[in-house]
Amino acid sequence: MSVKSKMLCRSAHYLLLFIVLFGNLFLSSCDGQARGFALPEGDIEAGKMTYRMLACSSCHSISEIEWTGGSDSLNIPLGGEVITKKSYGDLVTSVINPSHKIAGGYKQQVTTEGGLSKMKNYNEVMTVQELIDLVAFLQSEYKITPPTTEYYPYY
Repeated sequence: MSVKSKMLCRSAHYLLLFIVLFGNLFLSSCDGQARGFALPEGDIEAGKMTYRMLACSSCHSISEIEWTGGSDSLNIPLGGEVITKKSYGDLVTSVINPSHKIAGGYKQQVTTEGGLSKMKNYNEVMTVQELIDLVAFLQSEYKITPPTTEYYPYY
């Protein structure tokens, strides 16, 4: 085998190794948020009933369900038109661990002095099926609206 053939063969091996390594890295980064996390499909109507049963409307407002909070209560809107939809994992996490991520605009209103969410912990109150249904209901309330983009001509 000539020197040129050996070099070509070695280069092909390195190229193949590069493709395999970085291809796997690229594929493993796809949909990382949902990997390993899957719950059964929820029932939107049952989720709406869970939302009412847990009195979520005393602090949150959502379409078609009257907000029941008082004048000193929070009124944190859920659902509506957004540019990116909340992922299933984001919504589950928001329910079972509300202190994990708190929207900047509400941080002072909804946190304790220790920085934890004031939202009641429902983990020992609600069943897993109620959680699944509640998240299905909440996810159905978000409507994706692409952001408006204005293009200005270059002169």
